[in-house]
Amino acid sequence: MDMQTLTEFFSPENIYNWMEKYRSFGPLPGILLPMAEAFFPFLPLFLFVAWNANVYGLFVGFLWSWMGAVSGALLVFFTIRSLQHIRIFRWLQKQPKTQHFLQWIEEHGFGPLFLLLCFPFTPSSIINIVAALSKVSIYQFILAVMLGKMVMIFTISFIGHDIRSLVKQPVELIMMTIFILFLWYIGKKIEQKYAKRLTKKNKNNVE
Repeated sequence: MDMQTLTEFFSPENIYNWMEKYRSFGPLPGILLPMAEAFFPFLPLFLFVAWNANVYGLFVGFLWSWMGAVSGALLVFFTIRSLQHIRIFRWLQKQPKTQHFLQWIEEHGFGPLFLLLCFPFTPSSIINIVAALSKVSIYQFILAVMLGKMVMIFTISFIGHDIRSLVKQPVELIMMTIFILFLWYIGKKIEQKYAKRLTKKNKNNVE
C-alpha cells in the first residue's frame, strides 16, 4: 500500500462514512468495545474511546465509553473474586510481585487504585485481577473504578474527539501525540513509585 492509497483510505470523507455506519448501530458498539478491553487488554482502548467521542459527540461518547469500561472492570473483578479459590489464582496469589501489590492495595485501598486507573496506559486489566484477589472492599473498588475511569476516559475523549480536524491539522496531531506520551510517562512513574515503596517496606520488615 503506497502513501497515496493510504492517504485516500484515511481521508476525511472515508472517516465520516465509517462514523455514520458505526453510529447506525446505536450505543451498543460504543459500550461493548470498551467493555471487551477489560477482558482482552491487547485491544486499543484509547482508539475505542476517541472513536466514540467522534461518532457520538464528546459527552455522549464519553458516557458510552465510561459505562463500557466500568462494566468490564466490574465484571472481571466479580468473576475473579468468585473464582479465586481455583488453583491458578491461588498460585498467582503466592507470587512475590503479586503479594507485594496485594499488600499495598489492602493497606491503602482506594488511593493507589484510583491513581493507577486515572492513566490510560497503566495495565488496568492486571489491576482489576489483583484487586479481586486482594481483600480490598467491593465498595472501595467500585468507587476507585468509577472515578478513575471517569478521569481517564474523559481525558482521552477530550483529546481525540475530533479526528477529522486532526487529519487536517498535523500540528494538533503532533501536540496530541506529545500529550499522550506525557500521560504514559506519568502513569509509568506512578507505577514505579508504588513498586519502590513496596520494595523498601518489605526490606524494612525483613530487617
